[in-house]
Amino acid sequence: MALGGAANVAQNVAALGAGCDLVAVVGDDLAGVALREHLDAGRMQSRSLVTASRPTTTKTRVMARSQQLVRFDEEDDADLAAVDVTRVLEAIERALPEATALVFEDYNKGVLVPAVIEGAIALAARRGLPIVVDPKFRNFFAYRGATVFKPNRRELESALGAAVDLDHPAALPETFARLGVEHLLLTLGERGMALVSADGVVHRVPTTAREVYDVVGAGDTVTAYLATMLAAGASVLEAAIVANYAAGVEVGKLGAATVAPAEVLDAYDAHHAEG
Repeated sequence: MALGGAANVAQNVAALGAGCDLVAVVGDDLAGVALREHLDAGRMQSRSLVTASRPTTTKTRVMARSQQLVRFDEEDDADLAAVDVTRVLEAIERALPEATALVFEDYNKGVLVPAVIEGAIALAARRGLPIVVDPKFRNFFAYRGATVFKPNRRELESALGAAVDLDHPAALPETFARLGVEHLLLTLGERGMALVSADGVVHRVPTTAREVYDVVGAGDTVTAYLATMLAAGASVLEAAIVANYAAGVEVGKLGAATVAPAEVLDAYDAHHAEG
């Protein structure tokens, strides 16, 4: 049993030494109970979980010799009913006064509907909080006002209906106009990441992974490190660089794993020792 989805982002935030209040929807079932117990056992809050008349999303992985053969999910990913949308927004409003950053981890599970996204961004913007988004296709263009928008290249090109040429970024202003965000952090697989700002400046962040064992959860680690670094006062570029080192550590582990600050420091030292 392990935390997954948005809860994996939460446990990576906790592994950094920060607190995390997870707003999510669970069912009145054993999986929901297990989720609460996992959260309460770490530096995470379960008080903002909303119980609805749907099952708690679970993923079951069938493994052989540390390799995943197949995965099957049990879930209801339809959009939340209006009454549950209201309850989620109320949970966000209660959590934000103590927050120093807001993270959207979108898995197309029906929780991050436009009303929730727009309401949460408006609340965070009024407090001047950094907003980090890991989007999916269903509401890709609903995150206007986000600080860092973190799709992978395939997701961005699929949503835009066009290729993104980072070497000739003439089309980037139009992309930013459609998205309405401050920064794009594109994950590029073995090519690392690219941080693109609304003014057209592109920073390349090459991969630092020494061994790629399992990429499951790497994106969650990047999201958690980005948000926590920004909450602590880092620039977006500084946060992206540190998050990239954290991802390089995570892909050397099996499954959705957490990455501690000491591991990131060790990865940084090892990378620079190798030149």
